[in-house]
Amino acid sequence: MTTNHPVVWFEVLGQDGDKLQRYYADLFGWNIEVGGPGKYGEVKPGAKGIGGGIAAQYPGTRPWVTFYVAANDVTGTLEKAQRLGGKVVMPTRRIPDGPEIAAFEDPEGHIIGLVNDGPAAAPA
Repeated sequence: MTTNHPVVWFEVLGQDGDKLQRYYADLFGWNIEVGGPGKYGEVKPGAKGIGGGIAAQYPGTRPWVTFYVAANDVTGTLEKAQRLGGKVVMPTRRIPDGPEIAAFEDPEGHIIGLVNDGPAAAPA
């Protein structure tokens, strides 16, 4: 059975992104390419696994470790998560020159990310 919402990314965010990047690179031997104004570290998985990121937390959010699920309608999926008992921790936003993302807590407080790599929605 195939899924409409595959896990496509993971993320480790904290107060000191540089320190976390060094830690995971040393611990697991991960190749982490750091770039951009936020010094986001992208983990290159090689032949196996999924890619991910290690960086400082997003403004207005707390540190977290999460996985991202692909969603064609990030806002609609976020609204459904709320109807089912979840709580929004980061509303839908578009990363400059990047994907549309959001994050929510499930009913037990686990952070789950949503991502859509498609083009930006047309202005209303």
